[in-house]
Amino acid sequence: MSPFDRIVLVFNPHSTGDAAASAEELRAELARRLPDVPLELRPTEHAGHAREIAREVAATGRPLLVSVSGDGGYNEVVDGVVQAGNDDAVCAVRAAGNANDHRRTTREHHLADAIVAGDVRRIDLLRLTLGTGAEAQTRYAHSYIGVGLTPVVAVDLEEGGKGSWREIVAVVRGFARFRPFPIRLEDGQRRTIDSLVFANIGEMAKYARLSEGGRPDDGVFEVVTQRRTGRLRVLATALRAATRGLGPQPSATHFAFTALAPMPLQLDGELVELAAGTLVSVDIAPRALATVV
Repeated sequence: MSPFDRIVLVFNPHSTGDAAASAEELRAELARRLPDVPLELRPTEHAGHAREIAREVAATGRPLLVSVSGDGGYNEVVDGVVQAGNDDAVCAVRAAGNANDHRRTTREHHLADAIVAGDVRRIDLLRLTLGTGAEAQTRYAHSYIGVGLTPVVAVDLEEGGKGSWREIVAVVRGFARFRPFPIRLEDGQRRTIDSLVFANIGEMAKYARLSEGGRPDDGVFEVVTQRRTGRLRVLATALRAATRGLGPQPSATHFAFTALAPMPLQLDGELVELAAGTLVSVDIAPRALATVV
């Protein structure tokens, strides 16, 4: 007997990875193998719609929400499910899109097989809080949160389009216009950083290995910091991450800083513009998400 009372497949019909066809393929397979479980396809209509769908669907019962998407689309679904506050709601992702770091890193079984088997486990999430008090905003990330070079390159990817040559041009353009960002830590220290990434998984950006030993269910996140070193050192670090990896990194359950200048922040592929003076807090949310892997 399936642990799910219904399965909802959320996808962007305009995805670069032909998510509509992928979602229909999965729906057909699950309909054949789980004939007694209601299935629904839910295409998104605008940015943020996946979060709205997930919050609505996850509010009641024991639903499984499958995001047929890249990391950014899955971020919306995960965030919506957590906002719904129903511990019986379960998430999964079927890779479709430009970047699928979470699925590639955490995959243990063929997705349809895992769904049919009801193979559910809980993983940690990263909780991002911007600001303080009544005006504070909270978002959740399944894989990573980053400021510095990573979101700068991501902005260029969004503006320049995706595809192998366009990605190369975007990365080069990102390096060319990149400037380090000033921040103030909780203890009052000021630092100028090239890159600061909080990672719930060991890899990002398709090829970069951020850390060794980090898992999405170990109760901590890894903090990958590169202080201002110059563009050549930044490039060397990026190449090392893409080849042999960055090696062991310090872990934490909480990290906070204040942005001292406007800067972009990226969580799971979703971009957020930070205003100068914004307090940024990152905390681990242990076992916050039920997922199928």
